[in-house]
Amino acid sequence: MGDAIVLEGLRKRFGDTTALDGFDLVVPEATVVGLLGPNGAGKTTAVRIVSTLLRPDGGSAKVFGADVVSQANRVRACIGLTGQFSAVDEILTGAENLRLAGRLHRLGAREAHSRAEQLLAVFDLTEAANRQVKTYSGGMRRRLDLAASLMARPRLLILDEPTTGLDSRSRMAMWDVIAELRSAGTTVLLTTQYLEEADRLADSIAVIDRGRLVASGTASELKAQVGGEHLELVLADRADRDAALEVLAGFGAESADTEQNHAAVTVDLANRSLDDLPDMLIALRKRSIGVADVAVRRPTLDSVFLRLTGHPASTDDSEDKAGGGPANSSERTSRRGADAKREAVTAGSREG
Repeated sequence: MGDAIVLEGLRKRFGDTTALDGFDLVVPEATVVGLLGPNGAGKTTAVRIVSTLLRPDGGSAKVFGADVVSQANRVRACIGLTGQFSAVDEILTGAENLRLAGRLHRLGAREAHSRAEQLLAVFDLTEAANRQVKTYSGGMRRRLDLAASLMARPRLLILDEPTTGLDSRSRMAMWDVIAELRSAGTTVLLTTQYLEEADRLADSIAVIDRGRLVASGTASELKAQVGGEHLELVLADRADRDAALEVLAGFGAESADTEQNHAAVTVDLANRSLDDLPDMLIALRKRSIGVADVAVRRPTLDSVFLRLTGHPASTDDSEDKAGGGPANSSERTSRRGADAKREAVTAGSREG
């Protein structure tokens, strides 16, 4: 197994805005890599370069060994892309959208029809196959968009925030599909603002901030950077908090965030064991301090994200807005793409 994506020293500016400033990334084949970053970090810019939609100002980007600039056609032949906005034609039916995508990938009419039926079933869209897409819900459109990107069985699937705006049920259904693709050997590059999504789906995670790679590794490795597990004790009476801290001082206790819970104390378990818990509880009981709840807390990707970037996760990629990139032109691009698709469908119908 080799590397599906290799980015080295990637640079891109939009006017006075630096979107990528020497960005490096390696995505091994048959894995899911999550690309995380705060607003304006450069995620969407990187995705657009990898998918040959944008030329870098410097550095190199290769997909399965093919350069995204000098060998763009080779790259396009082996990738599928689902962007932040559904690229489906509302006037066409779901089945027509997929058959169109197949013909644009140079599938024969019969093969495009067969592949479309297969994907409609996979994405639970068979009953809606002959309805115009303008009648679809947001979740159905996103599933159809992902199905279209899979018509040619791409070796690499690029997903740019594929579940943004979906309800919980639709998001979980999309997660199941992505997990199945990974199991089947498809390489997936996933940008997302949902940290739970990256935690659940990604084999490894790359964190980008201000156009540079600031950390990479598995979710567990990144979480270890912000500390290990800790034990949280919620006291029955807040008035006992100072006394409890005094009792637990020998167990490495430190106070919890008093803004959130005056009755909670935490014990760092980095150099301790849960075997100490009975002794802690016995010591508290001897001082007549009641405990209402006990829980083991683990670091989350939220805490990793905040520690590494100094920003909370958000849902807006502002580097494109600042630089006049896709966020400014998405609506116009969608309309032009829809017109082009309708023309292609007409031509494809005459051929078939």
